[in-house]
Amino acid sequence: MQFRLKTSKETMDILKQLQSSTNLTPNVLARLAIALSLLSKEPIESFESDTNGLEFNRNTLTGEYDFVYKALIAQHLGRPVADDEYFPFLIKKHLDRGAKCLENEYKYAGNYEKFIKGLANFELEMIR
Repeated sequence: MQFRLKTSKETMDILKQLQSSTNLTPNVLARLAIALSLLSKEPIESFESDTNGLEFNRNTLTGEYDFVYKALIAQHLGRPVADDEYFPFLIKKHLDRGAKCLENEYKYAGNYEKFIKGLANFELEMIR
């Protein structure tokens, strides 16, 4: 069982850029990225990326909510997910795909305050 994952180089660059713009830590930004990816209806299995980026520890990334992330990923796939498939394979795919979405959200918002408000409103709109 693996407890570490490496993001893509592109994800690393996005998280570092967003960190300097928002002062949010990479692990917080990574969780937001995973959440955005889970909102997408596009299948995640075909998403490909490299492993030349940041390294995350499973406990740092998902912590006490690890089972929640695993359940959300299983729900997104519409089937049960084995632990070996969940981490690092599927959560890395969601992180790398979601980082691009997060970057787009920040670019669209233009500043930290609008970015956070946009994410909050985005989630509310998805619930409705």
